[in-house]
Amino acid sequence: MKVSKKHLLGLLVLSGVLLAYKNDKIRSISISSYGTAFADTAGKYKSWKVTGGSRENIKYANLRQIDTTNVGKLEVAWVYHSENNDKSRFGSIQCNPIIINNVLYGVSPKLKLFAIDAATGKEKWHFDPADSIANKTWHRNSVNMNRGVAYWEEGADKRIIYTVGPIAFAVNAITGKLVSSFGKDGGIDLRKGLGRDESKIFIAPTSPVMIFKNLFFLSGYVGEETPGYIRAFDVKTGQQKWVFHTIPHPGEPGYETWEDKTAYKRMGSTNSWSGFSLDEKRGLLFAGTGNPTNDFYGGDRLGKGLYANSVLAIDAVSGKLKWHFQTVHHDVWDMDISSPPILATISHNGKKVDAVAQTTKTGLIFVFERATGKPLFPIVERKVMTNTPIPGEKLWPTQPFPVLPKPFARQILTENDLNTLVSDSSYQDIKRRFKTYRSQGIYTPPTKEGTIIFPGYDGGGEWGGPAFDPESNILYVNANEMAWVLNLIENEAPKTAARTNLEAGAALYNKHCMVCHGPERLGAGDYPSIVGVGKKYNLNQFTELLSTGRRMMPGFNHLTKEEKTAIGSFILDLKSEQEKPYTGPSDVKSTKKAKPSFGSTGYNKFLTKEGYPAISPPWGTLNAINLQTGKYVWKVPFGEFEELKKKGIPTTGRENYGGPVVTSGGLIFIGATADGKFRAINKKNGKILFETDLPAPGVATPAVYEVAGKQFVVIACGGSKWGGNSSDAYVAFALPGK
Repeated sequence: MKVSKKHLLGLLVLSGVLLAYKNDKIRSISISSYGTAFADTAGKYKSWKVTGGSRENIKYANLRQIDTTNVGKLEVAWVYHSENNDKSRFGSIQCNPIIINNVLYGVSPKLKLFAIDAATGKEKWHFDPADSIANKTWHRNSVNMNRGVAYWEEGADKRIIYTVGPIAFAVNAITGKLVSSFGKDGGIDLRKGLGRDESKIFIAPTSPVMIFKNLFFLSGYVGEETPGYIRAFDVKTGQQKWVFHTIPHPGEPGYETWEDKTAYKRMGSTNSWSGFSLDEKRGLLFAGTGNPTNDFYGGDRLGKGLYANSVLAIDAVSGKLKWHFQTVHHDVWDMDISSPPILATISHNGKKVDAVAQTTKTGLIFVFERATGKPLFPIVERKVMTNTPIPGEKLWPTQPFPVLPKPFARQILTENDLNTLVSDSSYQDIKRRFKTYRSQGIYTPPTKEGTIIFPGYDGGGEWGGPAFDPESNILYVNANEMAWVLNLIENEAPKTAARTNLEAGAALYNKHCMVCHGPERLGAGDYPSIVGVGKKYNLNQFTELLSTGRRMMPGFNHLTKEEKTAIGSFILDLKSEQEKPYTGPSDVKSTKKAKPSFGSTGYNKFLTKEGYPAISPPWGTLNAINLQTGKYVWKVPFGEFEELKKKGIPTTGRENYGGPVVTSGGLIFIGATADGKFRAINKKNGKILFETDLPAPGVATPAVYEVAGKQFVVIACGGSKWGGNSSDAYVAFALPGK
């Protein structure tokens, strides 16, 4: 590939100022100086006892043994293989471990809880949930993702609370044995207590619970027909203490924001899957929520739809809502709040203010006064497009935009933003495709023909969330810049009654499975191809898989046995089963004109023929934003393609998942990128000071801690959605000879 001046569409960092080549012109992206430090952090943030480093979730470590002058000497201190170096292909490890009394607690790719010596990586014990009586209803196929665990103690009673599928376990932190007095045989079934038919519920929390006094809180990853209510449980007994309805019930505030007054009975999701932060002094639990069922069509749920896509401040003891703010009204773009709010104390207009800041998939940052929810920077409701071509849809006419900080990801994709780094034929191909799509900004109405989702489904800001430095008021957030294409498709019942399993299975696949696996069953990203899956599963195994879920796939417990059999016959290409009469629910068999409903043809990235993003760089960035002023300190491309660097193309950035950690030693530690690197970055200017290859991409947030005067940085390296290496390793770094 020839590299012309036109092709040098990348990013350069020169003299601490970020420059971008764009249409042969150089643009300067604003850089400001650090804000005034005021926070007294002496004695605080020196441990890592909670996921995110603290209940404020700021991912800050007040440790400075490793600093900007010596970080280049870092070496591997130990490696722990959480599955005994099993060479199987795992899903990614996304766990941010915790360290209690010099013991590190984390979770393996197969969801085994482990305790290891934090100084040496030597295992003390592990707990396999598959062996537990409490988890007899859990299957190895269940969603295998976990982002952390929680610790509680009272005298000699020391517990780890963590979730696997629909079960929350209490495990003795010293012995690794279940606490039999908790729930039933050491676990509680989270399908109970939601006020719905338990046999049809799917719930598998992936983020750690938050603990306050003798309560722990969770919501979690749920099925499309399972409500994502936030609940509190007694940490000693497992008894449910309160529930906050994220889809309000009659008589509750917010109920009036749903036009269909039966939504609370049938709608799902609206869940806080990304986890929580906690203001211990005020006893306030903070959560961000996702959108309701379904992600891309709101004709079945007209209205603003509280408390979807909202920042919530909830009294931790009573479960009563203190305040809320909705970041997206009537979301049909899958713009869930993707990370917990961070709780920061900042200087604002000359005063010390306890604040809560929320990054979003849209690349916007909302900053509020913590106690009242009053915005620290103005937020304006701007008119957005409502001219939808989709029958039954009614988009909300305005959306909230903060005046400051400015977005940390681009908000609109135009023809001038297309990727010119590729060959001319590839460029002409993406240009031709782009002209068939609708692309008018982040709230462009979804269409059948194709709508550009930018920032994409994963953000913008992703689940790793930002880090905050209390010494300087600086927020650090890594971001993706990847365009996706949303194509809606009408969920139609067969034109004639579904007489056979084949007819019913095809209709049910379109309704429930196509959004992930696509119309041709080829999958994309996290979602694998299921072509030829009949070689791996028989019908019984496949219908069990539909019930339990696996990796990113939720369980479809709300489907009947007949519906699962019909889907199985269709996907597995079982001719004899396909020809059998379909005897399932009448909605698939009905020939009556039904209310229109729409789904998506899949999660499809907008890519070039070569597999690069179809947009101009940067494709990933790391951003430093002063929350005192709302202004940017610096912004750099984050991640690289080695083959493009060899061709003389400046660093482009890459997709990244997992968050940063900032330290008082002047550093940002972060893995996250698809290139599989682990980096230490100067927090003042964004320059890389240390870089090394991990066994597999570390799509997890590091933990920073100290044992016997020695500072360590550890990260889980499980691999990622991009393919390539897979691993079961946790890798710790430290300075030599310390």
